[in-house]
Formats: sequence, C-alpha cells, structure tokens
Amino acid sequence: MATTLSCCFTLALFMVILMASPSSSLANMNVIDKCWRGNPLWRSQRQQLAKCSVGFVGKMINNIGKNVVKYKVIDPSDDPLSPKSGTLRYGTTMIKGKVWITFKNSMTITLQRPLLLSSFTAIDGRGIDVHITGTGCLLVYQATNIIIHGLRIHHCKAQPPSTVMGPNAKVIPLGQMDGDAIRLVTARKVWIDHNTLYECQDGLIDVTRGSTNITVSNNWFRNQDKVMLLGHDDGHLRDKNMKVTVIFNHFGPNCNQRMPRVRHGYAHVANNFYQGWEQYAIGGSMSPSIKSEANFFVAPNDVGNKEVTWRKGEKGLWKFYSVGDVFKNGASFNKQTGVGGAKPNYNQEQNFKVVDAGSVKKLTSESGVLRCSRSLIC
Repeated sequence: MATTLSCCFTLALFMVILMASPSSSLANMNVIDKCWRGNPLWRSQRQQLAKCSVGFVGKMINNIGKNVVKYKVIDPSDDPLSPKSGTLRYGTTMIKGKVWITFKNSMTITLQRPLLLSSFTAIDGRGIDVHITGTGCLLVYQATNIIIHGLRIHHCKAQPPSTVMGPNAKVIPLGQMDGDAIRLVTARKVWIDHNTLYECQDGLIDVTRGSTNITVSNNWFRNQDKVMLLGHDDGHLRDKNMKVTVIFNHFGPNCNQRMPRVRHGYAHVANNFYQGWEQYAIGGSMSPSIKSEANFFVAPNDVGNKEVTWRKGEKGLWKFYSVGDVFKNGASFNKQTGVGGAKPNYNQEQNFKVVDAGSVKKLTSESGVLRCSRSLIC
C-alpha cells in the first residue's frame, strides 16, 4: 500500500513540475510533442512515440509490440563489414525483425562507411547527446517502417563505391555516396523527427527513387547549402507517386536553398519557421505539387532574394500554393490562385490540424534534438 502511494505521489509531483516548467509546457508544444512529452514516464514507455507521428507517414505502430528487440548501443566504434555487438551498426543490420535502438550514454559515432538501416528499425536518441558523423551517413535503402529520432548528424562526407554490412546480415555493394546526412532510396514509411542536421558535404535529407509516405518533423536544419531534396532527378518518373509531409521544422540560420526542392511528386510544407535563405526557400521542377501552409517566412536582411520560391520549367505546369503563410522582412511568394489548392487528402491516421502561422515560432522553438533534464521531463 505504501509503495503504491509513493508511486502515485511521485507521478503527481512530476506532472506538477511538467506543467510548471515553461520549456516543457504542453501549451507550447505541437501535436506530435503533446502526444508523448506530456508523459513524465516516457523513458520507461519509449514505444509510445510510435503512436505520435502524423502526415503521410501515418502512425508507426508496425514498429512496436511484444516482439520488439530492445537494443542498447554501448560502443561508439564502427566496423562496416563485421559489426561488433553493442555498436549502432550491429543494431541496424544484424538483428532480424523489429528493433528499438537506444544509447547507454552520450557518444560520438564516426561512421567509416554509410550506415544502412533495416526495415522496422527505430533509432531513439532521446535523453542523451548522440552525434553521428563520418562517411555516408544514414542510408535507408529499399526499407520500410523506419524512425530516426533525437540525433545530431553533421559533417557527413562523400564515399566512393564500397561494400558494407546491410540488413539481415548481408554484405551489400554501394555506389557513390554524395555525403548526405540521411538518404532515402526506394524507401517508404519513414519518420524523421527531432534531429539536428548541419554542415554535410552534399545535403541533409534526400528522398529519392520512388520513396514515399515520409514525414520530416521537428528538425533543426542549419549551416547548409542544399538542405532537402525530394525527387531523384528530372527523368525519374517514379517520383510522381512521392508524398512527403514537412512540418514543425526550423530552417536556418545560414541555409541557402532546397527547403525543400521537389521534383514530380507532392509535398505538404506546413508550420515551419524559415530564418532566412540565400537563393530560395521552396523550389521545384518537373511540375510538382506543393502546398505551403501557415509557414513563417523571414526574408534575409541583406540585399538579395526576398522571394520564397524558385521554379524550373513551364509556368503553366507549376502547382505552388500558399495558404495562410506569414511573410516578414519583405518576403514574397509567387503562387497559384485558388484557395486551398493542392490538398494533401490525408486519411484519418495521417491527418492533423495546421495551426495559425502566428504560433509557428513558438511551436518550433524546440525543434532539433531536445534538451531533456535528468528527471523524466523532456
């Protein structure tokens, strides 16, 4: 009886602290964060996160259940061909079935070659400070049901053709890797949430070669030329089926272009904060459909391009819509006419309420890796 009362008191105390803390107030959180950060016991209930995703990725409930292997990274070393137990590469390639990967303590993992992720893998860096750098870096190739959460990925470098250990413990030959933080190739149902990405040799996120049903949320992108590419190249027609949701992210400072750039497919870009740009913020070619909804655009201070968009191709084929966006410092958006154009047509589990653009700075104030206290509060 005493133990039960003690547990109830502790839970109640945590809830009081949570509601009193300005940095963790539920009122300041977006719909994804409210789903799990309001739970003071999230560390012991990590799989709750899988039910919090929205947008085209839907819910990640295929990543959870009684049959999930809970794997903890204790060793920051990396062997591309013979992964050692306890390393991140071992967890992403050598374990069959569903795996939920966490980290024993803060660490920097310097990848020797690109890191492949198996289907039904969740990498969960919440509560500590995990840096991933080196060559590659993360590659999702012909895989599905992937969660990438709470990582700092930066200074990723190009890699010539090589071989690495891949899913199901099979050695896989890879072609040239350009040096992206996260690259998706023929992938589907991938959720990239609350990561901090910067200063990579090529881009930060690439969604290519038929990848679809992707949500990119709550990330902080900074200090980068090419930020996010959606669609492989102008000739890759399979990307017409691509659907990507880009929400609650913070772009900047010092981002140049591709936030995102879209080819062929569809992107719903909503409730993001844009802290300047050089060439453009949102662009596309090969007649993509883009709905920019309730974003907060702050144009660069210096004399330069105040226009948000960039387009390549025949003007009549452009489908760029701006609905409820806020434009500051002279920012402008060359858009199509028509209210509510390019609707995402989400199903029930994908749908979410887009908030007024005036709240975006507050809702994205904790984008990127979260700073969790030593208590259970995050």
